[in-house]
Amino acid sequence: MILSRQTIDNISSPAVDKPASSYFDLPEKVLQFGTGVLLRGLPDYFIDKANKQGIFNGRIVVVKSTRGGDTESFAEQDGMFSLCVRGIENGAMISENIINASISRMLSARFDWAKVLQCASNPQMQIVVSNTTEVGIELVLEDVRATPPGSFPGKLLAFLFERFKAFGGDTGKGMVIIPTELIPDNGTKLKKILQQLAVYNDLPAEFMTWLDKCNYFCNSLVDRIVPGKLPAAEQQEMEKLTGYKDSLMIKSEVYRLWAIESDSDRVKKILSFREADNGVVIATDINVFRELKLRLLNGSHTYTCGLAYLAGFNTVKEAMANPAFNQYITSLMMQEIAPAITSETLSIEMARDFANKVLDRYRNPYIDHQWISITMQYSSKMKMRNIPVLLKHYERNGSVPELMASGFAAHLLFMRSTKNQDQYFGNIAGKQYLVNDDHAAWYSEKWARMEAPELVQSVLSDANFWGTDLSTLPGFADAVTRYLQQLMKEGAAELINSCRNNPIVA
Repeated sequence: MILSRQTIDNISSPAVDKPASSYFDLPEKVLQFGTGVLLRGLPDYFIDKANKQGIFNGRIVVVKSTRGGDTESFAEQDGMFSLCVRGIENGAMISENIINASISRMLSARFDWAKVLQCASNPQMQIVVSNTTEVGIELVLEDVRATPPGSFPGKLLAFLFERFKAFGGDTGKGMVIIPTELIPDNGTKLKKILQQLAVYNDLPAEFMTWLDKCNYFCNSLVDRIVPGKLPAAEQQEMEKLTGYKDSLMIKSEVYRLWAIESDSDRVKKILSFREADNGVVIATDINVFRELKLRLLNGSHTYTCGLAYLAGFNTVKEAMANPAFNQYITSLMMQEIAPAITSETLSIEMARDFANKVLDRYRNPYIDHQWISITMQYSSKMKMRNIPVLLKHYERNGSVPELMASGFAAHLLFMRSTKNQDQYFGNIAGKQYLVNDDHAAWYSEKWARMEAPELVQSVLSDANFWGTDLSTLPGFADAVTRYLQQLMKEGAAELINSCRNNPIVA
């Protein structure tokens, strides 16, 4: 049988958590722009969990803006989908299967725009959530009276203007708006765009005041790996275990974080689903969460992706199963990155606690995270994520961070490539790989005419690219050169083993 409202009562498997029949009578409280797996695996997860605990008691209307996607399955399954949570938490293996019923219906912006606008008249509608990766939070000067406007900000402004009119400018009918797009200050940026777009559309001054004073635009940060659909064999195994078919079934890791920036008591009251799971954090400043994620999760990935791939590891979990690599990345995070990012608001205990959670996530046997995918735009990620940490380390210690230096050396070797039909390819042990980086030509040109010591000096001293002359950091160029030569002579696996045999103490 297919998962649906009609079949839910026939599902009796103890292997799955399902909603009670009363769940389907809950009112619609959330308008969600986007149907992607991140939204279903994180915000929708929290709302579903709260509903089942009798806390939030509200469902979601999803607005779909793109033409692709499985809209028929959403209709056939009445918005329900299964979430398979897999991973490690506090050293314990976690495996949960959840039928999520938080979505009441899906509306197409293209074909159901009138119904989307009708949601503005619902007095219980209080929250807007978005993850519009296909459009993004960008200003498009357009008529918001179109059916529908093309951009997400245009659609949102049209909805808010409709709500303003429906309730006569009632100051208590503003919305809590939480974009989850992965850009800094996403709520602040979205509000500014809407204000500019309202001026362009010559909307009434009273609405402008209501937009500014009565709606809450919250910056937010989301963090959860949601790979999406299960592999075919695993899907069949799940259907056999649960007794139903579900074409919307997705998988996620255990770790979850939705950090929402607000100091408003009203916002906290409206977002009552936060009480159901400590993965939802409402704070006056979420920069500490962004710093932890950017430096320890994203940064450690960037420092090690080239080294891991050159050592012959295809996936993160494969590398973490290797004791030497496990120790390498653990030492990198605990001894070099964590001490460098501490501040008045971020203690070393907080940093190392987060690092331990990241290590659990890296060891997740259910997630196949490819190292070659992590190397995409390698050089830009190195600049944004890791160079600030390198500079902070030098400010505090004045000495070479050996693991950062070896990671940077591996970055240089990975970026050695040759051009073939407008693409650049590297080669390791006879295996060709794509260097998917906007600066691939820059590195390729240097490798074509320079030996290792000269290349290291040339790359590090390019202040135009890095924002500073890295060759002036005491001992750093010499260390990178030494590690690069070791990589070229002995290979990445041997370098990783040598770091294990001679542990670095920061």
